[in-house]
Amino acid sequence: MLQRPTIRILGIDPGLRRTGWGVVESIGNSLSFVAAGTVTSDAKFDLATRLRQLYDGLQAVMATYRPDEAAVEQTFVNKDAVATLKLGQARGIAMVVPALAGLPVAEYAPNAVKKAVIGVGHGDKKQIHMMVKVLMPRATFDTEDAADALAIAICHTHHRQSAAARAAFEAR
Repeated sequence: MLQRPTIRILGIDPGLRRTGWGVVESIGNSLSFVAAGTVTSDAKFDLATRLRQLYDGLQAVMATYRPDEAAVEQTFVNKDAVATLKLGQARGIAMVVPALAGLPVAEYAPNAVKKAVIGVGHGDKKQIHMMVKVLMPRATFDTEDAADALAIAICHTHHRQSAAARAAFEAR
């Protein structure tokens, strides 16, 4: 019997002040919690230094947990153009760190993450965090951003399993 490989997935919820990260392992339909946390930047520094702090923090996460794939939440545009631009720059860091390590990086809209975790495309953070704990009872997270990152990783496991099933079906 073929043993399914363990896939380690890094979910990232980008933000300039706080970037959440969560690592899960997927073996077939089984999902397990590995770790979660938050990388922060210091608001007293200039933008370039803050982006470097995020980069260094995510590099450390990559070196410690050695994921196979990464998933990042897509940016939503809000009324404050400057805040949106800064979020986009933090998101760029969140995407380039795993890409530089050779990992495939998937992107998911916030509604896709909610749908994968709570079953509907609209819901509040409390519902998401509750379902993360239901799906992975051993999960611990220090911030809402880390919980959101775990939800992004969970979303990716669902989407990659669907894609693998489609590919296997089409190969017949």
